[in-house]
Amino acid sequence: MCTTCGCAAGEVKIDGESVDHDHDHDHGHENAHDHVHADGTRHRHDHQCGHDHGHDHAHHHQHGEEAAHSHAPGLSQSRMVRIEQDILSKNNAFAQANRQRLARQGIFALNLVSSPGSGKTTLLCKTIQMLGEQAVAVIEGDQQTSQDAERIRATGAPAIQINTGKGCHLDAHMVGQALTKLPLADGTLLMIENVGNLVCPAAFDLGETHKVVVLSVTEGEDKPIKYPDMFRAASVMLLNKIDLLPYLSYDVDAAIGFARRVNPRIRVIQVSATTGAGMDEWLQFLRDGAKVAGYSRQPAAVPASAPGHEHAAQL
Repeated sequence: MCTTCGCAAGEVKIDGESVDHDHDHDHGHENAHDHVHADGTRHRHDHQCGHDHGHDHAHHHQHGEEAAHSHAPGLSQSRMVRIEQDILSKNNAFAQANRQRLARQGIFALNLVSSPGSGKTTLLCKTIQMLGEQAVAVIEGDQQTSQDAERIRATGAPAIQINTGKGCHLDAHMVGQALTKLPLADGTLLMIENVGNLVCPAAFDLGETHKVVVLSVTEGEDKPIKYPDMFRAASVMLLNKIDLLPYLSYDVDAAIGFARRVNPRIRVIQVSATTGAGMDEWLQFLRDGAKVAGYSRQPAAVPASAPGHEHAAQL
């Protein structure tokens, strides 16, 4: 379940195979009914029936009057907060297990997030081609299809496709399962391409070293202040498709200014995956991160009592 929009991933597949996935269901059904009667009066009924859900429908009764019932979502704020805390707590335990595994291998992991169509996959392919001898592996997240993973594999890098079904983001448990199937040599650069969405992935730690948000110049300059949680969570903003600037009325300074308004420490790198412009700075960032991760390799095992230990054992 997504703590932001309430979506559920449903059937999760990794490279086309269904996998077990944690689902958090709250069984404390609150229905709120607003009744509007023929004389214009309104009253409200609250029912608790064992599940939390909201629905809208109309009923017509023959009681000498016609009443329209509007069923509003019944989750109380306090209930929603408890559900969110529970979901994120479980996710964070899995994320910590992922992070410890990656640290033991000296792996520099990035979580790439963006709107759909920002050019993440094209940028990844270009990045892999230009990195040369640096080992790279990719986890691809999409609701459906394996097209992006196939594009990555065509570069020679190993890639695992996670299909989230109706889910709008990757979570740490999905990534942990993908790690068991992905060949990762020590010192590998791991790129996790999240589902295209600037809202929900901001809340979910996957065990990555950094979130990198990709903003295309074909989008609005004000995206950072419209979706502040994502830009606040990111360490780096890649301003992509700058080769198109001569054909657009896009204010680069405004976009960067908005990003730094919500996150003064965010690093901005302007790139074009098509022409290669700005890629040297991006590649240097990756090489430096991979070097630091290699030097900081942590061989310590996960304590048996640590949260997420059962998951860590599967890795």
